[in-house]
Amino acid sequence: MTAKTPEDCQSMEDVRQGVDELDRELVRLLATRQGYMEAAARIKPTFDDVRVPWRIEDVVEKVLVTAKEEGLSARIAEPVWRELIECCIAHEGEQWKKLRKE
Repeated sequence: MTAKTPEDCQSMEDVRQGVDELDRELVRLLATRQGYMEAAARIKPTFDDVRVPWRIEDVVEKVLVTAKEEGLSARIAEPVWRELIECCIAHEGEQWKKLRKE
């Protein structure tokens, strides 16, 4: 069953169904993002390359532009992405060490 758009929701059941469907899609997308972090761990030559401060800011800036275009509040987008980035960096670091048995 396909969820209703937020504008078409008439009940909390409609809202919850939409949120649940969207959460499943977000998990699928985040799993793909994780795969890119694992590829980065495989490609980056040193552990110091795992955290790249300029890239963190680049990602956040791009997300905020897209958030504005899509009507997502920066108060939601920025902290969510900063946390996501930190979790991804931690995962990438673990994978980097695992691949090199460190």
